[in-house]
Amino acid sequence: MINKIDTKKSEQQIVHDALSSPHAQAKILSEALPHLQRYDQQTVVIKYGGHAMGDPELAKFFARDIVLLKQAGVNPVVVHGGGPQIGAMLKRLKIKSEFADGLRITDKATVEIVEMVLAGSINKEIVANINNVGGNAVGISGKDANLMIARKLRKEVVDPESNLMQAIDLGFVGEPHHVNPHIVNVIINSDIIPVIAPIGVSDEGETFNINADTFAGALASALRAKRLLLLTDVEGVLDKQGKLIEVMTRTQARSYIADGTITGGMIPKIESCLKVVDAGVDAVVIINGKVPHAVLLELFTKHGAGTLLHEREITR
Repeated sequence: MINKIDTKKSEQQIVHDALSSPHAQAKILSEALPHLQRYDQQTVVIKYGGHAMGDPELAKFFARDIVLLKQAGVNPVVVHGGGPQIGAMLKRLKIKSEFADGLRITDKATVEIVEMVLAGSINKEIVANINNVGGNAVGISGKDANLMIARKLRKEVVDPESNLMQAIDLGFVGEPHHVNPHIVNVIINSDIIPVIAPIGVSDEGETFNINADTFAGALASALRAKRLLLLTDVEGVLDKQGKLIEVMTRTQARSYIADGTITGGMIPKIESCLKVVDAGVDAVVIINGKVPHAVLLELFTKHGAGTLLHEREITR
């Protein structure tokens, strides 16, 4: 007699065998054809961060996906974050972090650590992962060839005592001022994959830490990318019933903010996405980076893998 556990295992094995068959694999590849044609010779900027970057298995999947994109004729550009790693290093060095409105106040000593972690250890680890699975990646930051000229981020918050707007000094936290994408174009027009740390430089030569989503959006706009993919730790944008909103237009996004469907930290992310679409990027997609092969699911299947924000109503 077969018990319940054995039956479950046999069902899983049947599904695995079906998907592993040569005919099933050929069918999957065939169905990907129109998607491969859509992105042929197109630039896709991918912001990589969150738990996906800290999980060794997911990091391996991500590296393989990026190499596959390049082999398939797509031009992937990887921009990475590193907030948790920066926090861990500052803690090791006993440098206390202070935050204002969710942003790390970055003094001179801190920005040196930020650059060391982002442009050093994290950047080179991602490059090594891609190269280890057969790719050809190179790591740079926004300082290289003056890729990302930054200016000091000005931030105002409401003073809880006076209820008035008050300026706060975030130190060496910057925002994109001007993008010089020449170096990235040179790289992507070869067989090399660029991996970019979100560090900017001012006209005066000062180093600035830039939010990775903001950096990726500015770069995607300058490159007129086909897609900007934001890998996050959430499924995407959810409606009031907790169901994933698969596609939304600019008008719908603004209405979701107004009626309270989009709240909290998702609001600045969506506002940033709107700016990118307004600048000419075809679409921005918010994806759960904890899902294995999320990038391939989004680009090469009709189902997609997150919330797609586009200028008009479209289907994947």
